Amino acid sequence: MSVIDANTLASLGLTSAAGQGKESSRDELGQADFFKLMITQLQNQDPFEPMESGDFLGQIAQFGTVNGIGELQKSFEGIAQAMQANQTLQAAALVDREVLIPVDLAVLGDEGGIRGGVDLKSSANDLTVNVYNEAGVLVSRIPMGGQGSGVKSFVWDGTTTEGERAPPGVYEFRAEAQLDGQTSQPQTLLNARVDSVRTGQAGGGITLIVEGFGEIDLATVRQIG
Repeated sequence: MSVIDANTLASLGLTSAAGQGKESSRDELGQADFFKLMITQLQNQDPFEPMESGDFLGQIAQFGTVNGIGELQKSFEGIAQAMQANQTLQAAALVDREVLIPVDLAVLGDEGGIRGGVDLKSSANDLTVNVYNEAGVLVSRIPMGGQGSGVKSFVWDGTTTEGERAPPGVYEFRAEAQLDGQTSQPQTLLNARVDSVRTGQAGGGITLIVEGFGEIDLATVRQIG
């Protein structure tokens, strides 16, 4: 079979963008162009070594596969863009709302308390949340008793074990779970307010700007208050 050279392509109007000085991409081959090439290939083939019918059908099938993949890619891109826009709208609705995130430090103000939760992977005979100040001194204990698996909420009103108001500052929360004489430390979760939302990150993710914690991936949010 003879090779279709540049002159043959030029006669069909299928020269590359570089040869024509146009902006069209060389890899954009339409169905009509493809069949022009196939007909020219048949007309210029060696009569002593004609193209096998299987080869001809194989080229058509290959073109159909490539064309189909291109259409699928366009469809997937459209779906991805729609999902991104939907995620952005949903995330924007979180501004000024509280979210439960996997952190163990929080700031206590002059008034009010701190709300959070404990992520129990299994049930516990006794669950306690211990509160420590910046010096690592235990200032309060929040007994929660026996609990089943799941996220269990708690509230620290800001008072110490002596019943006094704890001074403003950063406090650490550590959970302890007892089950059949064994002690574990399940994940502590704390509530925080969402200041703003940022989109367009690498990989198309949504980032929340959370008061007191900075940037938090939307995927890490456990509950929305």
